[in-house]
Amino acid sequence: MFIRWKLRCDWKPLSSAGPASYPVIGCLVSFYKNRHRLLDWYTGMLSVSPTQTFVISRFGARRTIVTSNPRNVEYILKRNFSNYPKGKPFTETLEDFLGKGIFNVDGDLWYNQRKIVAHEFSAQSIRYYSENLLKEEVEKKLIPVLESAADNVDNMGVVDLQDLFRRLAFDLVCKVSLGFDPCCLDECSLEAPHPIMEAFDVASEVCAGRGAAPLSASWKVKRLFAIGSEKRLKEAMGRIHSFIADVIHDKKTKNSSGDDFLSKMVADGEEEGFMRDTIISFIMAGRDTTSAAMTWLFYLVSRHPDVEDRLVREVEFIKKDKELSKYETLKELKLLKACISESMRLFPPVAWDSKHAIADDLLPDGTQIRTGDRVTYFPYGMGRMASLWGEDRLDFKPERWISETEGGRVQALKNISPYIYPVFQAGPRACPGREMAFVQMKYVVASIVTRFRIRPTSMVPPVFVPLLTAHMAGGFNVFVCRRH
Repeated sequence: MFIRWKLRCDWKPLSSAGPASYPVIGCLVSFYKNRHRLLDWYTGMLSVSPTQTFVISRFGARRTIVTSNPRNVEYILKRNFSNYPKGKPFTETLEDFLGKGIFNVDGDLWYNQRKIVAHEFSAQSIRYYSENLLKEEVEKKLIPVLESAADNVDNMGVVDLQDLFRRLAFDLVCKVSLGFDPCCLDECSLEAPHPIMEAFDVASEVCAGRGAAPLSASWKVKRLFAIGSEKRLKEAMGRIHSFIADVIHDKKTKNSSGDDFLSKMVADGEEEGFMRDTIISFIMAGRDTTSAAMTWLFYLVSRHPDVEDRLVREVEFIKKDKELSKYETLKELKLLKACISESMRLFPPVAWDSKHAIADDLLPDGTQIRTGDRVTYFPYGMGRMASLWGEDRLDFKPERWISETEGGRVQALKNISPYIYPVFQAGPRACPGREMAFVQMKYVVASIVTRFRIRPTSMVPPVFVPLLTAHMAGGFNVFVCRRH
């Protein structure tokens, strides 16, 4: 009764830009009402905030500061990096999935893993990847699947492009990290997901649900009794751990000396749990991010045939006397890079990321930070701020990224601050695989657009789903038609 009386008599908003907040329960009511549209809800509040920042306080959860202010983002990710680690609340949410992998640790554990991982993204490694593994997977597996779809009169040339991209990415990341080919794009495998690929889907979905739960204690109760989604997570991780343990055992037994990431760690005598957690993080990042980005790119390009025509002309011009899979050739596809960057501005593979303050602080915009606060920067919302991208911010315009053209061809791109466009993070924790991701996306997209026209089967706008990494709800069913 006391609480009901307080709600009637003492309510007042804590911030004109933030959600309606009440005594005791904070903004729990607003959060629950908007739980299925958090991205747009947050974006709307940020767009009317004078500082592009707001505060959320709700019963059963930590105080959260959400910001799309580039000065704040730079401060959090770089200038005062040491005060904003992932933090225990974040790592606890993902520990059953990522363990002590690079995306779920801080301090020396993170630094040591980053040094090991960075070697896999040298220019030499990227060159070998594009000219061998990537080329083989695209030309021998992905393109034949699309050709078969285009020639299939009974099925009208329909495929789920998102599913194909996820299968492609899973095959590639398993080859790079494990030296193992799960053959997800083989004809006999297309009817059902690979069991380990499916287990990763379950783990990602459940852990994302943990982070979005209105009451943070709810998932811990389910885990304690191994019920509901937590039971699914436990079973999925059992399959993932068993699979990776078998691969590690096989490499140790055969004294494998391959070029894959795991073989190098085995040769260096790394501890088995460390190798397992590092590989899980490696697979999760490599599997989901590029497939999501390419899915949304093809959706946007299908709505802008003028951009598609320019892309085809660029690729055809570049490859007429050069090998497309060469690293140096892919660097010349500047319009394509602009299109990919613009697509990820609107639909970033990671919609938001949170840190946890270890000491009281003051953000550049004047926002007070308390010890233990969750501080979230918001790439999805930042891509939709008129103050950063103009009134046409919701339009797909690759021209935003272009600084110089000559003879109708893009010669140079703008250097946009990673604190305005933190799609690959920024500062010390900036994504080490950024260049390899661009190489993969450029080659795959260029290989497809010059051979096929891709058109959605439905005119209904797709739904962006922000799990640990984002995806398109229900897949992306498209018609595939040969271009020539």
